[in-house]
This record gives sequence, structure tokens and C-alpha cells, in this order.
Amino acid sequence: MLSRACGWLALTLRGSRAPPSAVACKCLHSSGSRPSADENKKEGKPPGAFDPALLEFLVCPLSKKPLRYEASTNELINEELGIAYPIIDGIPNMIPQAARMIQQKKKQDEVEQH
Repeated sequence: MLSRACGWLALTLRGSRAPPSAVACKCLHSSGSRPSADENKKEGKPPGAFDPALLEFLVCPLSKKPLRYEASTNELINEELGIAYPIIDGIPNMIPQAARMIQQKKKQDEVEQH
């Protein structure tokens, strides 16, 4: 769906004399890719809440592996690398420098036992 929306955006930009930002806003609004505030209220989500359905598309930028959403800390976790990406206002900050190291106590215990 994302590639289709990008293709549609590119076609619209080529055939439009409107400023690109206006066309992009129109495309995002008409494509239905972003829920309205009313839809968030119906689902019981606060404005700016992370949508776990995005996990289907998001991967770690370092390892390209799937991520796990941790609601208690509001972070996306990469278990393999032991890092957590923060989610700010519902938007994951996937910049590796913004990630924090998570405690690997379980892995350390397993190594010590073997």
C-alpha cells in the first residue's frame, strides 16, 4: 500500500502546479493512510498514540529484524541487539543514536550457566 501511495504521490506531483507540500498533504489526507482524530477516539487511543499495526512494516535499521512493541516503556525493542528505540508522540525514533541499550541480564545468566 505504501508503494502505491508513493507512486500516486509522484504522479500527482508531476501533473500539478501546486506546491509539493500542498500536494503531499492532499495525498495523505485522501489516501486514508492516517487515522483522523475521531477514529482515534473511537478506538480509545489518545492522540499521538503508537499504532501496533505498524510493526508489520517496521524493522530495525541496523539488523533489519522485526521489532517488538513494549507498551510499558513505549519503545520498540530489538531483542537480538539489545536496544530499544523510543516512541515520541506516537512516532518511533528509529535513529540508531537515539536508541538505548537494554539490560541483557537473561543472556548473561545463560552464558554463566553454560
